[in-house]
Amino acid sequence: MNWEPWTGCYKISDGCTNCYFYGPHAKRFGQNTIQKTEQFNWPVRKNAKGEYNIKGNKILPTCFATDFFLPEADEWRGEAWSFIRERQDIEFLILTKRIDRFPVSLPADWGDGYGNVNLGCTVETQELADYRLPLFLSYPIKRRFIACAPLLEAIDLAPYLHGAEHVTVGGETGRDARECNYDWVLAIREQCIKANVTFWFKNTGSLFRRGGAVERVNPFKQSGLAKELGIDLLHGKRLF
Repeated sequence: MNWEPWTGCYKISDGCTNCYFYGPHAKRFGQNTIQKTEQFNWPVRKNAKGEYNIKGNKILPTCFATDFFLPEADEWRGEAWSFIRERQDIEFLILTKRIDRFPVSLPADWGDGYGNVNLGCTVETQELADYRLPLFLSYPIKRRFIACAPLLEAIDLAPYLHGAEHVTVGGETGRDARECNYDWVLAIREQCIKANVTFWFKNTGSLFRRGGAVERVNPFKQSGLAKELGIDLLHGKRLF
């Protein structure tokens, strides 16, 4: 169950090239007009009894099929923030590649952050990590995580883990997917161990290099294979 208050997106970095939502082989290819959806006010909708349709004590992934900080959504985001502020009983999980737009996208009462917002910054390469993560760590955010997805090369996150609660790693999915090397994944895991940060290997991607061989993994088995490897370090953390 995700909340998608708007739809549509477009490429901003190399990790978007084969996007499983908007890439050249995806069903939403070419849908780069940003539009509000019928779900827009979903978190605050109520039934005939006056109860919220979405019950509390949930983690609600938000804008996972678009980007919460798209400039085209600026006119709607203030109202979206008001829904988030109202539903303090829900943890909103927001993931973005546009962390540089964070300062211009905040509600007036943000202060040092909303306690029910867990904000994730996506990095796909070392260059993007070195650009996005210093910005990410400089902003007032109470809860933050890093997502290396799709992981396109070895990344050293060590300089940035002091301000993160969690790291998620995943490979690229699709017929034109680039390799995800298991050695890169294990290196990030080791960085997380040293920094006492939780780690989740979300999926292998379609081309998974391990032990000197490259395996093409069915999209429906990528998460399962990642889990079977048994390298997650969650310590009871709820993710979704």
